[in-house]
Amino acid sequence: MSGDMLFRGPSDLHTHSRVSDGTESPSQLVREAAASGLGAVALTDHDSTAGWHEAAGEAQKQNITFIPGMEFSTRVGYKSVHLLAYLFDPTSAELVAETARIRESRLKRAESIVRRIGADYALDWDDVLAQTTPGATVGRPHIADALVARGHVPTRSDAFTGILHPRNGYYMPHYAPDPLRAVSLVRSAGGVPVIAHPATRGRDAMVDEESLRKLVDAGLFGLELEHRENTADGKVRLRELADTFGLVLTGSSDYHGAGKPNRLGENTTPDAVVQAIIDEGTGSQPVYPVASDEKLSG
Repeated sequence: MSGDMLFRGPSDLHTHSRVSDGTESPSQLVREAAASGLGAVALTDHDSTAGWHEAAGEAQKQNITFIPGMEFSTRVGYKSVHLLAYLFDPTSAELVAETARIRESRLKRAESIVRRIGADYALDWDDVLAQTTPGATVGRPHIADALVARGHVPTRSDAFTGILHPRNGYYMPHYAPDPLRAVSLVRSAGGVPVIAHPATRGRDAMVDEESLRKLVDAGLFGLELEHRENTADGKVRLRELADTFGLVLTGSSDYHGAGKPNRLGENTTPDAVVQAIIDEGTGSQPVYPVASDEKLSG
């Protein structure tokens, strides 16, 4: 581990902007992060790095550290497993191709869902596009926002517990690679993979130990422990697994702006763990505050 840390905590390593399903631009998100007292923030939009440049520039203005990241969609059967990836090379050909395939599948899935909903509710594709920004990874949250705008539900959360819930028959899956391939792609691109919120359904619904061992062998670096949706018994199991496999444990908000109740900095990652992630990543580098850059060059 590096002797002197060039960043300061607290650090929130899981946030989303309008590039995917957040409600703020990357620069707005970074300003909110600084205003909330964070010293470092990672932007982890779904299957996209399009917000990195804007976020990095604003982070220097706000005198906080920006850590490049992404939330990589993966799937085991019908179960979605999200992988946080940090400090990878955003130009890696294999990774770029895979995330483009995911985004295209998300788009087609969203169009199909809207057609299904439109048969029962006043909703069309233009309503959804009105809730996105150019180049955004279109997904179900944008459909939820369109349902809110149309007056069918009061909030995005209500859309997910109501109309968009799988029990209502509108849900469709999108393409995503299996977690083992995703971990391998991230590592090949010099990145650091951490499973996002692995215990939202409790310890019995988590990735089984044999599968986790394979992910660790492929390069998995950590588990997101402190997340508002991880259950208490699930957190106990995550600690056990981290001890067994020598994984780091992170904590984050999973902030989406007004799209979720999650607040920036409600969970954070210890400085030593953040530094371990920085030391491990070789595909890209954090963007440090100007003062730290001057210290480094001096």
